[in-house]
Amino acid sequence: MSLERRLEKLTAILDVAKAMTVERDLDALLGLILREAKKTIDADRCTIFVLDPDKGILWSRIAQGLSTQEIRLPVGQGIGGWVAEHDEVLNIPDAYEDDRFNRAVDVATGYQTRSILCAPMRGAAGEVVGVIQALNRADGNPFDDEDEELLLALGGQAGAAIQNALLNEEIERLFEGFVKASVVAIESRDPTTSGHSERVALLTCGLAEVVDRADDGPYQKTLISVAEMREIRYASLLHDFGKVGVREHVLVKANKLQPYELECLESRFQMARMGIERDHFRKLAALRETAEGPADDLPMKKDLHRQLAELEDFWAFVLQCNRPTVLEEGGFERLQEIAQAQVPGPEGPLDLLTAKDVELLSIPRGSLSAEERSEIESHVTHTFRFLTKIPWTRELKGVPQIAYAHHEKLDGRGYPRGLDEKQIPLGSRMMTIADIYDALTAQDRPYKKAMPHERAMDILASDAKRGLLDEELLRLFIEADVAKRFLSSH
Repeated sequence: MSLERRLEKLTAILDVAKAMTVERDLDALLGLILREAKKTIDADRCTIFVLDPDKGILWSRIAQGLSTQEIRLPVGQGIGGWVAEHDEVLNIPDAYEDDRFNRAVDVATGYQTRSILCAPMRGAAGEVVGVIQALNRADGNPFDDEDEELLLALGGQAGAAIQNALLNEEIERLFEGFVKASVVAIESRDPTTSGHSERVALLTCGLAEVVDRADDGPYQKTLISVAEMREIRYASLLHDFGKVGVREHVLVKANKLQPYELECLESRFQMARMGIERDHFRKLAALRETAEGPADDLPMKKDLHRQLAELEDFWAFVLQCNRPTVLEEGGFERLQEIAQAQVPGPEGPLDLLTAKDVELLSIPRGSLSAEERSEIESHVTHTFRFLTKIPWTRELKGVPQIAYAHHEKLDGRGYPRGLDEKQIPLGSRMMTIADIYDALTAQDRPYKKAMPHERAMDILASDAKRGLLDEELLRLFIEADVAKRFLSSH
């Protein structure tokens, strides 16, 4: 090899070494190393095997010329296994003359292996992290000493890069596990919302993909990178984490009255029933004592049935009011009539409803009082405080802010900060649509039945027209059928 050619190849190795230091995706890195190894020593094909020290095997996701995407090879077996075990370069001029060569691969693929050059890839501490194997030099000659030197040099750079990429994968798996564990913690507080965080993440990322490909409208030039997509996904998965700071009886409240409050109210109505019946029998006994002949008790019986029927009607209306509604409703004026009704009790007149009962049963939407709703809404601030404690990378530093704004509205009437349209991040706007859609259509909410897809879309459209949601994002959400496309595969 001429000095000029050798210098060119060494320069190429330095260039690829620079490229490898910034590439953190393992598959992309392996592809880069393979291409450069093939060019550097003019080989026909190359394969990289990465060492799994815990299992004692070599594996490869990519092997040039083979259809399979992964090959597994025990350390000590075959050419690559021998190099990994002995940490030495192996240069075989004639593969079929070496007992370590596995001819079955050639038989299976129809490829004719002639010469093999295999070198160890070493990590930062000099330990073997894998091997790089080249087959058949392009000019038909065996690989020479300079090829060994070049491949070993490339392997040294590749080993450190692969080690870093593997470490990055481990860190990402660790963080992914942390995020999933956090979601489990959220849903363990409120099992009725199981799956909500993951569905919101699927819908939000699905909408983000649509926005990234939009070819018209205000978002046609919006590009969402892989890093930004991860940022949106993590924010969506963790958007409700702050619910761990909300009292459980408020978090899982299914109706306007807590179960114990409804039981107390039911006992009051039962006492009223007994009081009405007691007064009836007392009046009946008095009538019979004073009557000279057979007493005419029919009017009294009719009055008893009337009072009991009225009481049952009151109770039925109370039960109806106790059920929450998705949309705001009125018609609770009759509760004041019930509260003012005087019925006999064990120790005199009995109030069927207290002022607090009327206040709770008159909640126009949902099941929460103003105080309880404020506590629920505080989960967003709890989420933000939790997320800001995490040392996010530069690529993911926007996660806390995206999650923080998912209950904000474009007209400034959202919570907790009342942000206006320009202050709400794009990721938050998309998540708001996904969050509302899932809350409306979820099968597992105790305070409501699942709403049909079409009805949920009508409500979202109404919110968008009132300036609460991003109308253009909702258009893309509807036209791309994001809900059915991305949830059907879940």
